[in-house]
Amino acid sequence: MSSIPLPRRAALAAGLAAAWPGGARAEAYPDRPIKWIVAYAAGGGTDTLARLLGGTMATTLGQPLVIDNRPGAATNIGAEATAKSAPDGYTVFSADNGTLVFNPALFRTLPYDPRRDFRPIGLMARFPLVLTAKQGSEFGDARALVAAAQAKPGGIDCGSAGVGSPHHLTLERLGKEAGLRLNHVPYRGAAPALNDLLAGTLETMILDLPSGAEYLRSGRLKPLALCSATRHPDLPAVPTVQEALGLPGFEAYAWQGMVVPARTPDAVAARLTAALAAALQDRAVTDRMRGIGLEPLPGGPAEFQALEAAERAVWVPLIKERGITLD
Repeated sequence: MSSIPLPRRAALAAGLAAAWPGGARAEAYPDRPIKWIVAYAAGGGTDTLARLLGGTMATTLGQPLVIDNRPGAATNIGAEATAKSAPDGYTVFSADNGTLVFNPALFRTLPYDPRRDFRPIGLMARFPLVLTAKQGSEFGDARALVAAAQAKPGGIDCGSAGVGSPHHLTLERLGKEAGLRLNHVPYRGAAPALNDLLAGTLETMILDLPSGAEYLRSGRLKPLALCSATRHPDLPAVPTVQEALGLPGFEAYAWQGMVVPARTPDAVAARLTAALAAALQDRAVTDRMRGIGLEPLPGGPAEFQALEAAERAVWVPLIKERGITLD
C-alpha cells in the first residue's frame, strides 16, 4: 500500500492530468485517430504525400491518420484550423514554404502566426521545379529563352500555379538574377497551367515535377533547366539553372513538413517525430515518393527550423522588393 496520504495522492494525480491535454496519460497517446489537415484538394501532390506517409505512420502509432482536406486562401484555411486546434497531438498539418515563409510577407494580416502557433515535427518532401517549354517551342535550351526574353522584355508568357506560389516566386528570382522579364501568367493551381502548356497555348512554365513528370519523361513537354542544386535522376540530361545560366547558388523548391499546434506536449511531439522519421526510412515509401516526382526530405524539428530561417532570408526580401502581395 502507498505511504503517500490520500489528499497528497489526489493532488499529484490532478497535477499529472493537468499537465496533459484532456487529462489523458502521455504513454496512452494515441488512443484514437489523428486528423491530418491538408490545405489542398484531394488527389494533388500534397494530398498524395500525406496519404502515403500517413498510412505508414498509422502502423507505427497504432491509430489511423485521417486526411481532412481544407483547400483555399493560399493554405490559410488549413493553417488557421490547425493553429486553433487543441494542442493534444490529434491534429497535424502539412505546412509548406507558402504557409511558413511566403504568406507572412504576402499578406498584411494572417489568421495565424507561423512562429507562435506551430511546433515543427519534421520535414517531409521537396517538389523539384523545372523551367519548361511547350513541345514545339523554338527554344532549344534555357540560354535561348533568356536571350529572347532579354531582347523582348515581357514578350514571352510564363505560367505558374498562382501569384505567391513557389512557382511564381522562382520565376521572379530567375528574372532578377538572370536579368530578364517574362510575362507572368498566374493560374489557379498547376493543373490548368499544365493543360495550356500541353495544348501549346502557353509558351513556358515553372512546373513542379510531381505535376508534370510523365509529360517531361515522355517528351510531350520540353524541360529547359532544373531549379534544384543538382541534376535529377529522372532527367539526367537536363542541366540545372546554375549550370545552364551560370547563376551560382540558385536553388528553389516547393517543400513541406509536418507541424502541430505550438503547445503540443513534448512527449506527443517526440512520438510524431519518430513515426514520421520511420516512414521516411521505409524503402517502399521513398520509392513511391520518387516515382511520382517527390524528393524525400528527412529532418527533425531542428533541421525544419534551420530550413525555415534560410528560406526567409532568400524569399522575404524578394517578395518585398518585387512588391508582390495577395491582399
